[in-house]
Amino acid sequence: RDLYWGKGSLENLKTLQGKKAVLVLGGGSMKRFGFVDKAVAYLKEAGIETKLFENVEPDPSVETVMKGAEFMREFEPDWIISMGGGSPIDAAKAMWVFYEYPECTFEEILTPFSFPELRKKAKFCAIPSTSGTATEVTAFSVITDYAKGIKYPLADFNITPDVAIVDPELAETMPKHLVAYTGMDALTHAVEAYIGNSTTIDTRRDALKAVKLIFENIDIAYEHGDNIQTRRNMLHASFYAGCAFTKSYVGYVHAVAHSLGGQYNVPHGLANAILLPLVLREYGSCIDKKLHRLAIAAGLADKDTPDHEAAELFIRAIEEMKERFGIVNIVKEIQETDIPKLAHYADKEANPLYPVPKLMDASELEKFYYMLMSLTSKENT
Repeated sequence: RDLYWGKGSLENLKTLQGKKAVLVLGGGSMKRFGFVDKAVAYLKEAGIETKLFENVEPDPSVETVMKGAEFMREFEPDWIISMGGGSPIDAAKAMWVFYEYPECTFEEILTPFSFPELRKKAKFCAIPSTSGTATEVTAFSVITDYAKGIKYPLADFNITPDVAIVDPELAETMPKHLVAYTGMDALTHAVEAYIGNSTTIDTRRDALKAVKLIFENIDIAYEHGDNIQTRRNMLHASFYAGCAFTKSYVGYVHAVAHSLGGQYNVPHGLANAILLPLVLREYGSCIDKKLHRLAIAAGLADKDTPDHEAAELFIRAIEEMKERFGIVNIVKEIQETDIPKLAHYADKEANPLYPVPKLMDASELEKFYYMLMSLTSKENT
């Protein structure tokens, strides 16, 4: 895989070799800030004809994926390039599969790591504008079936991009609330990758780097959007967290968050931010030693701090971070009658795919939805 870092790295599009590219975009911010024009100009210098597939919605749908794949089959690109947040990049990954395999059905790719071989028609380039999902370097994509109210996490190393261009100039355009949501999304990736049961030396190292960078930079990035260094550091943090979780996976925070997103369209980063400290507290003492190491990386404890005390310092720091960003424990859309179904989806996603530190079944997962309902009631009184 090729990775290009740094201010102005978008120019590396000039180095791509091919004839045609489809540029997959979200709601228009990349166009408004001039980055689409720059990208098309660079591709023209490379001798690549480019067509745009625009307006991928937040939490991209199965329908959008299928429309994009049909658009690609008509144009026959040898490069699929996606620019923007996690949504257009995730959507483009799924479009890629159906472009190369028109007869494939969505149900056939829901089994993790069962994708057909790609790159027979096109390669993939991802250009992120946010610092959260790290989808530009991961083997994952999340697509929503709105008719069923389900988010499908797709997982296969085939959909890891061939080229990632990480240019902090794009991240400068993020509004404050997205800095908060995406930053805490990256934090969730790092934490869940670290505390899970399938870590390696490399994934633990990357997760610790991500946590350190997030705690050092997220507040400045949130308050001062023009601080290019902190935006660059948050992109690095997202990258390291992505490297960690694409190999070590995530846990119940993501499983429950996906169910909330699928049913109620709760933004993924926001759902993760709300749930992260709740789930960490529910895991209990079995993760104290690991949270101690994360607390040291975050600058909250040292090696002599007792494990449980360090774990509490770490969880409380996340809760305080949420408070500073105005993130409250409210998912007002939750209906009690939906909870068994939501918990079933979360349980089905997490087990056996996610190597969680403590197993919970669907009935135990229901408590998280009730927590949010009770917290909602409490905060509204």
